Amino acid sequence: MRVAILGCGYVGVALARQLSAAGHHPVGVRRSDAGLAAVRDAGVEAVRADVTDADSLAAVPDVDAAVFAASSGGRDAESARRVYVDGLRTAVDAFGTRSDPPAQFVYTSSTGVYGDHGGDWVDESTAPRPTTARTRALAEAERVARERPAEHGMAGRVVRFAGLYGPDRYRIERYLDGPVVEGYVNLLHREDAAGAVRFALTETAEPVLLAVDNEPVARPALAAWLADACGVPRPDVATRSARLDAGADGESARRRLATDKRASNRLLRSLGYAFAYPTFREGYADAVRAVRGT
Repeated sequence: MRVAILGCGYVGVALARQLSAAGHHPVGVRRSDAGLAAVRDAGVEAVRADVTDADSLAAVPDVDAAVFAASSGGRDAESARRVYVDGLRTAVDAFGTRSDPPAQFVYTSSTGVYGDHGGDWVDESTAPRPTTARTRALAEAERVARERPAEHGMAGRVVRFAGLYGPDRYRIERYLDGPVVEGYVNLLHREDAAGAVRFALTETAEPVLLAVDNEPVARPALAAWLADACGVPRPDVATRSARLDAGADGESARRRLATDKRASNRLLRSLGYAFAYPTFREGYADAVRAVRGT
């Protein structure tokens, strides 16, 4: 199978490697010289194109499937809408109007579309209820991804990622330095983000899949485990309300603190996906070793 990965970056390169290992042919699409170099360094065919520019997408060869994994390049709602809504629509139409369009078009979304559930569980059957302009843009992009490909005879799919981490993005200092705020965190290692998309492409026709590891964990519990594993003192714990009142460090941090939920991967596991990093314990092992110098 030939697969175009639009925005072949942090997750996309890992997906390309997994697809190659399974005998498929990925095509990594980036718009910058640095991005194209990273794709080539991974041993993947690289093509320069911009998802917001239909003409540039003509450079991408015909494929059996397309994955939209582009980054908005910013945390603001305007950037999210420009890339995730307008860019997605442009890409779907650019591929869908070809004489030989892809059979499926997969969009990588975020569990941020769920909003706040007061620590309750969410899954694929839970209706999105975004609470910010950015997450409303993400929810609108999901509607585009589900509906617009069908207009061109393609199957539109959505894979919702929990909080991504992994090499170069462990950021354990934000837990170790404290204070750590009460509430749950839902995590997904980069390799399993890529694995879930690969699984969606090759093993199931589910229209929506929630990709999150086996164990949503309270932030204080995660911080305590990391501190103990790293051999450092456990950080202080603060309530959500106290931290918000004191002023979180940036708008993205405030958004994280203002929502609390536990995301379930029951469907993904029931379909047969096997996690490379089932919980944070396996996922953060390399980061812990680096801190301890072992």
